[in-house]
Amino acid sequence: MPIYAYRCESCGFEKDHLQKMSDAPLTTCPSCTAESYAKQLTAAGFQLKGSGWYASDFKDGGAKPKKPDAVPPCQGGTGSCGCN
Repeated sequence: MPIYAYRCESCGFEKDHLQKMSDAPLTTCPSCTAESYAKQLTAAGFQLKGSGWYASDFKDGGAKPKKPDAVPPCQGGTGSCGCN
């Protein structure tokens, strides 16, 4: 069951409630009993655990492996072609 964050517009009271997705939204503030208790928009949080595809593909934060330093092309006798 998801946890929903609620806030009262009248008194500013805030609380998280564990509700089914099919439950009707709460409207009565438990603190001041005003009918201005409403859900807040919050970011969803989840954590992937185990040894799934994400562990090997995305666990490093998207960092790409460094390529070995390549020898620069010939630039008037200073590159790797050996011309002087």
